[in-house]
Amino acid sequence: MPQPSPTSQIKQTVGLTEVVINYSRPSMRGRTIMGGLVPFDEMWRTGANKNTTFQFSDPVQVEDKTLAAGTYALFTRPGKDTWTLYFYTDTENWGIPQQWDDQKVATTITLPVKYEAEALETFTISIDHLTNDGATITLAWEKVILPIALVVPAKEKAMQSIVKTLDNNPKAGDYYNAASYYFSEKMDMQQAQKWITQAVQMEDDKYWMFRLQAKVFAALNQKEAAIKAAKRSLQLAEKAGNPDYVRMNKADIETWKNN
Repeated sequence: MPQPSPTSQIKQTVGLTEVVINYSRPSMRGRTIMGGLVPFDEMWRTGANKNTTFQFSDPVQVEDKTLAAGTYALFTRPGKDTWTLYFYTDTENWGIPQQWDDQKVATTITLPVKYEAEALETFTISIDHLTNDGATITLAWEKVILPIALVVPAKEKAMQSIVKTLDNNPKAGDYYNAASYYFSEKMDMQQAQKWITQAVQMEDDKYWMFRLQAKVFAALNQKEAAIKAAKRSLQLAEKAGNPDYVRMNKADIETWKNN
């Protein structure tokens, strides 16, 4: 039979960290939720049925609190203006634990509540606003929206990977990936330039590599070198039949010529 609160799973890579959320999704069905089905200032299982769980493959920061890698049950204490979140190490409960153990609370967070004009029928957890270093986890039901800031250790892991890879017989794609990361994170552009130049010297037929080289040169205010690299990328993109890169290169060449 159809379940009144079907289960859902979210698997999302945030930076280099795997985040998995398992929960059940109750719906309003004409009921008052906040202050009704979910009483204010009382502990709530944050969903339905078995515990809602959050799994992190790395140590993460949730708002201003640090959580070790692992799996946690999420319990909340909703209020009219703020919610308190409890990340609980015992995940094998059906609802609230019969014997609550403060020693099993990994961390506690209190956040302000936001309200939307239109009600959301079904309880929803989402992971949005993805960046290299984090995302926003949002709890939403009825008119309540609760955004939670998540920060992951992407930079530390990326730097370790770059050092390890470039010390072990690197290929052109390895130099390209390292340069691309430095460029996207606005890090040392001189180093990014060295790496992407190494990449195009090893493989001189990749339009995306010359495209990155052009953008790195432009970031270093080396406009002539940027235009030269963009023209090479344009030539290769036309040959490969990639209209997006053709368009982007033409636009940038025109911009760099006029500035």
